[in-house]
Amino acid sequence: MELAAMKTHTEKRPNTSLRGIKLAALVLGSSLVLAGCAGNPPSEQYAVTESAVNSAISAGGTEFAPVEMKAAQDKLKEAEFAMHEEEYEKARRLAEQAEWDARLAERKAQAAKAERAVQDARQGVQELREEGMRNAQ
Repeated sequence: MELAAMKTHTEKRPNTSLRGIKLAALVLGSSLVLAGCAGNPPSEQYAVTESAVNSAISAGGTEFAPVEMKAAQDKLKEAEFAMHEEEYEKARRLAEQAEWDARLAERKAQAAKAERAVQDARQGVQELREEGMRNAQ
């Protein structure tokens, strides 16, 4: 008996107008967010890229990876120009490309230095062997 009294009859009505309003608000909000992102200068990416270029220079990128270094520096300058022209998406894309070119230049420089160190170590070992052979005679 109590169970029958507790049951309530609820009618589910389709609320299409509310659903449509929610969908429209979601689309409008997403559009505004995307438009806001496109209108902001990529200052953070630009700073990261400048740091990557400076690190590559410090690692010897201009000596060991001159092509990649030049590409990174040229793209960084283009990104700066695009920022001044308020072409923020182009500036962001160029800054990202410059960052990766700079990181590649840095890695190439590090690899070249490591290879040079290996060659120097081999040369030192060879000299020690030759000296040991002379002393043994």
